[in-house]
Amino acid sequence: MAERCTWCGTEPIYVDYHDTEWGRPETDSRALFEKLILDGFQAGLSWITILKKRDAFRARFEGFDPEKIARWGEAEIADALADPGIVRHRGKIEATIGNARAWLEIEADQGFDRFLWSFVDLKPQQNSWQETGQVPAETEMSKEMSKALRAAGFRFCGATIVYAFAQAVGIVNDHLVGCPQHTECADEAARMRFPAA
Repeated sequence: MAERCTWCGTEPIYVDYHDTEWGRPETDSRALFEKLILDGFQAGLSWITILKKRDAFRARFEGFDPEKIARWGEAEIADALADPGIVRHRGKIEATIGNARAWLEIEADQGFDRFLWSFVDLKPQQNSWQETGQVPAETEMSKEMSKALRAAGFRFCGATIVYAFAQAVGIVNDHLVGCPQHTECADEAARMRFPAA
């Protein structure tokens, strides 16, 4: 009997995230922005911590609307720092504002979705890992994406954070081959199409 990847454990919220979100190709620019920001907030913490706070993050950061966040000032930062529902880290909050501004520029230029997916030629990378220990923490692709994001003005987007992000949004399929979701994500990847530029 096929078994899901072991990293999600047995906690229902984590199992549901593994089964319904992680590794499925995401091409919505706003959704990609949200996930990248949340992965930045995860730095030094566990993903389950962020996952449990995700609704509070969405409420505090105005649905992760980059246009709204880009206009934030000290008052909004202070409100965020007083919100116990999120991770209260000034550097990460300030980075989110700068990241929103960088997102707006990339989105206007070529689309944030196409920018990110260009690192795999707009086609999800399918891996065939047998064991969790085989899965890398970063790759040349994530190093290149990280470098490009930082050059565009993003922060909290090192190569390891970016690879975790790429796994989560299906830019790479890192479900173990014995996991039922590996095939499901591969099938979704095969159906994925970007509109002509």
